[in-house]
Amino acid sequence: MLGTHVDQKFNDDIFSVFWWKSLQWMKLYKQDRGTMVTIYHNPRCSKSRQALSILQSKNIELDIVLYLDTPIDQSLLESLLFKLGLSAGQIIRRNENDFKRLQLDAKNINDQQLLTAMVKYPKLIERPIVVNGQKAVVGRPPEKILEIL
Repeated sequence: MLGTHVDQKFNDDIFSVFWWKSLQWMKLYKQDRGTMVTIYHNPRCSKSRQALSILQSKNIELDIVLYLDTPIDQSLLESLLFKLGLSAGQIIRRNENDFKRLQLDAKNINDQQLLTAMVKYPKLIERPIVVNGQKAVVGRPPEKILEIL
C-alpha cells in the first residue's frame, strides 16, 4: 500500500514538473517569436506601473514577472543584458541603499561583480525591463517601451 502512495506522489510530482517546464518553454517560445511581451515589474515603482498600463492598453499578450518575488538568475540577467545591449553597470540602480552599503561604486568593481550583486539583491536592477522577442528596453521613461512593440 505504501508503495502505491509513493508511486502516485512520484507521478504527481513528475507531472507537476513537466507541466511547469512546458509552460516555461511555451512562454520562452512566444517571447522569442515576439508574440508575447514580458515585463519585469515592480508594482511599487511608478515608472513600472506606467509601463504596465501602456502595455495593457495595447491589449498585448503579456507575461508579468514580479522579479522581486521571483528572482532573476544570472543566466537570465545575462540574456536580458544582451537583448538590451547594455552592461551590468548601465542598469544598476546607484541610489539604492544596497548599492551604497555594498560599496559597488568602488573603482575595482567589475561588471561580473555587479551582475552577481543584482542577482543577490534584485532591487538593484533598473526597472521596468520589457522584452519583445529578441529586443528589450528599460522603460525609462515608460513611453520608451513603445520602441520595441
